[in-house]
Amino acid sequence: MMDYAALSALAEIIRRGSFEAAAAALGVTPSAVSQRIKGLEERLGQVLIHRGPPATGTETGLRLMQHLDQVRLLESTLAASLRPAGGPAVLRLAVNADSLATWFLPVLTALPLLYDLVVDDQDHARDWLRQGQVSGAISSEPVPVPGCDAIALGNMRYLALATPDFIARYFPDGVTEASLRTAPAIIFNAKDALQSRWVQLATGRRLHVPGHLIPASEPFARAVELGLGWGMIPETMAELALRAGRMQPLRPDLPLDVPLYWHVQRAMAPALAPLTAEIRKRAAADLRP
Repeated sequence: MMDYAALSALAEIIRRGSFEAAAAALGVTPSAVSQRIKGLEERLGQVLIHRGPPATGTETGLRLMQHLDQVRLLESTLAASLRPAGGPAVLRLAVNADSLATWFLPVLTALPLLYDLVVDDQDHARDWLRQGQVSGAISSEPVPVPGCDAIALGNMRYLALATPDFIARYFPDGVTEASLRTAPAIIFNAKDALQSRWVQLATGRRLHVPGHLIPASEPFARAVELGLGWGMIPETMAELALRAGRMQPLRPDLPLDVPLYWHVQRAMAPALAPLTAEIRKRAAADLRP
């Protein structure tokens, strides 16, 4: 039998980064929080918290936090009055940044609970499900991990964009292997492979793309619009700039469509049915078939 008071303390420490902040959130003393974690670690024979600062969860600690969140969510679907000790239901999801910046955010109104969103590349979001750290994920991978289902949502279309001045400077003779080796790109982070994938489509070769690292969707698009580099931007995010002529496609004939899937833990699917329905509705309206 799990000690849910101790699990609540564990979850608060991981989310807030310190024993003191967790104690304040729970209305107990830091000593009480420390004793709960010590008892839980002794009982399980494992370290659950890297003390930091900031305090972070070990792999087992993160799995236990996710277990608590799932218990709270399942109980919350039985009756509004059923709440385990420690607070309201929290749902942890992995979502790619571009979905969050475009179509995904309104779906969170589907369930009356707290959300804990992990933002990761669409090619890697499914890994959080494999590790048991989230209950659902938006991913470009079609194959579900064991114990999960994958629902096809549609395609997010990306365009390789830059300002007219940037194109005139770096691509006067069109998109070539030589020009792509020198023109700076805007890259989301080290996991972001969209620019490299588009370059391979355009040239038939895998090239090293030099560029700026800007790990946030709106600043990423703004950097392209300011002429810092070229980058892959969702077409829905670029509509106004394209219409105004502030950005142009490097190759209008060569978009990049990325399929997206909603991966959800099978055991959580009934409790998350309203969220799944809203995800499918929004995706049908905003993504390409």
